[in-house]
Amino acid sequence: MGAGPDPQPSAGQVRMPADPGGHTAGWYRHFGSVEAPGSSPCYAEWTLGIADDPELIARIERWPHDKRQPNLLLAAARYLGAEPGPFAHFRDFLETRWDDVSAIVLSRSTQTNEAGRCATLLPSLAAISVAEGKPLALLEVGASAGLGLYPDRYAYEYDDGTTVTRLSPAPVPEGSAAAPVMKCVTSGAVPLPASLPSVVWRAGIDLNPLDVGDPEDVAWLEALVWPEQEFRRSRLRQAVAIARQDPPLLVAGDLNDQLPGLAEQAPDDAALVVFHSAVMGYLSAAGRSEFRRTMQRLAAGRGCHWLSNEGHMVIAQEDGSNVVPEVDPQRIMGRFLLTHNGNPVAITGPHGQSLEWL
Repeated sequence: MGAGPDPQPSAGQVRMPADPGGHTAGWYRHFGSVEAPGSSPCYAEWTLGIADDPELIARIERWPHDKRQPNLLLAAARYLGAEPGPFAHFRDFLETRWDDVSAIVLSRSTQTNEAGRCATLLPSLAAISVAEGKPLALLEVGASAGLGLYPDRYAYEYDDGTTVTRLSPAPVPEGSAAAPVMKCVTSGAVPLPASLPSVVWRAGIDLNPLDVGDPEDVAWLEALVWPEQEFRRSRLRQAVAIARQDPPLLVAGDLNDQLPGLAEQAPDDAALVVFHSAVMGYLSAAGRSEFRRTMQRLAAGRGCHWLSNEGHMVIAQEDGSNVVPEVDPQRIMGRFLLTHNGNPVAITGPHGQSLEWL
């Protein structure tokens, strides 16, 4: 929350970035050689195998472009029971279950809901609360099941190589779900808070919000976790248990259509923070421009804050547009750039595992 980003096409007009090399095989080869190694040897082997398999590539290219991404195919297979192992076994599974895999790919999206990302957002959220002198109202675009809306309910462990800083939520009533621990390695002068901020309102927007009370939706969330990362699956289950006890307000629809009206519902006596992770890469250039204009209007009218936590594809888009051209995309490769109101503040691990303050 090293791992490659798990994009989530959950907010607005979906537009996938161009795959490396200009074709699907190059996309899978990039994933297997750059994004997966060090985080999932299984996925690295599987995607490199797919990249070298013309028959599989031809089948994948029959899907719409936004459905060809490696994470989506891999998660669909895992959802249907594919077990980690040699590529040859995985190839046999795909051969046997291709129609089922295809049905899942076409009906689902990679709505990775990594609660661990809260560890990289927390310092900024706490600083906003202190500066405003108010509790927080959180609004996440591309929220999936809304697990990123509970930074005040999780526990944290920050390690800068010499000191470990631990933060825990206030005591909860007996019988409440246990708080998962978000572990994060830090570098630079990270402004770690002394305590967790108070959150009084939480809401999210998604094209297809997932329901933490629906076993099939939860099973899909678990399928999106990479095979070797059992610690992520464990904390996902803990985060789901917390969300079930106090479900967030989730609105279905395009983020540019829903954001202004939902923001109006935030309490006036709270500091409104609109945030997103791995979402902007799925908007067209027009959709991203509209979103920036919406955020500018909200900042001017409502006085909200904007936290953007996005991968390098937001800097170098397929259509040539960009958001933060002053930052070298090579420095962010495989990680995310965190900006506050458009100003770069940190480089973050895509699953929340690292935080490098700028």
